[in-house]
Amino acid sequence: MGRNLQNGERLRPIDLARGHGLSTQAVRNYEEAGILPPADRTPHGYRAYTPLHARALRTFLALVPGHGHAVATSIMRAVNRGAVDEALRTVDESHAQLLDDRRTLQAVERALGDLAPTTAPGPGPAVSGTGGRFIGPLAGELGIRPATLRKWERAGLVSPRRDPVTGYRVYEEADVRDARLTHQLRRGGYLLEQIAPIVAQVRSAGGPEPLEATLHDWHGRLSARGRTMLTGAAELEAYLRARG
Repeated sequence: MGRNLQNGERLRPIDLARGHGLSTQAVRNYEEAGILPPADRTPHGYRAYTPLHARALRTFLALVPGHGHAVATSIMRAVNRGAVDEALRTVDESHAQLLDDRRTLQAVERALGDLAPTTAPGPGPAVSGTGGRFIGPLAGELGIRPATLRKWERAGLVSPRRDPVTGYRVYEEADVRDARLTHQLRRGGYLLEQIAPIVAQVRSAGGPEPLEATLHDWHGRLSARGRTMLTGAAELEAYLRARG
């Protein structure tokens, strides 16, 4: 058995499983994955767990909602092999990701707040029979070069169609919206790879207005994740103390 495990009460796999709504196979799988410390065996080869194993299982299950299964597994594996600094660094990285997600949400809200309606074409010639615009007028409206719009297209941030007669790029209303959103975020210092998921979120919601409910839900999920991280941190600290 791993070092510093508590002696005393012996627990069967079924004891751990029942206490956490799991199957006995799940408990065994967690041990094999390194989420639980190695268990002693009885003379007949049965696993003999201790209260420390129960605490390890409780810690893992508390870490999963905030950090995800893979990260929680990495944290527990590191702790169980005595690499506490590595475990804490993994926790820090997960918290940093949450902070980055919060900043992304704030950037989306700021960018959408600065986004004026795009129902009417801006200055410059529109494509006959549509509300679309060619690349030059749109670039002029945004104060950027046409080459920048082409770069955004290669990054998947705008998806203009091609005019069947001229072959020129035609930016429809949704493309103009995406270009303006990208422009706002680039001015805020965001990289193209950071902007791509934001634009995808706006597209999937059907535009800025329907996105409001999504943003509200996004706030709630980030807050819930932060609170579950606090719960996981408390359980992890208790487990570290129990291990000595």
